Amino acid sequence: MADVRIIGSDGTQLGIMAVEAALAEADKVGLDLVEVSPNSTPPVCRIMDYGKFRYQQNKRLQLAKKSQSMIQIKEIRVRPKTVEHDLQIKIKRIKKFIDQRDKVKITMIFRGREITCSANGMKIMEEIKNALGETCIVEQFPRMEGRNMVMVVAPLKK
Repeated sequence: MADVRIIGSDGTQLGIMAVEAALAEADKVGLDLVEVSPNSTPPVCRIMDYGKFRYQQNKRLQLAKKSQSMIQIKEIRVRPKTVEHDLQIKIKRIKKFIDQRDKVKITMIFRGREITCSANGMKIMEEIKNALGETCIVEQFPRMEGRNMVMVVAPLKK
């Protein structure tokens, strides 16, 4: 029969013994024999309360899940003919999204022959970037993607 290296419930090494002897040792203590490292030679087993171990693992996973933050990407669409007041409202909405720790994708949509004046669209994107100022960082500078110009801004790291 195969031999295994045994680690006690307190972390001390009990040595190498047969699987039946290891099971008897775990039974004597009233705990479970759990294979910790099956790929080593000989395989390593530990005497522990498996139910308690699983419970602690689940608690650690839940704590890690709770402490992670989800960053969403919000999208604001503008046109090259957007007037100043409407642009200020969109900038205010972008600032609100950034305060909520979300990334914002600003999309300038060109229709028909508007694509010929993409310099005007670049000027509007620069105006948006300047209005946001130091509240965020530009993650992706304005660039053309088909008939759209896209810029991504993200909140500053804390």
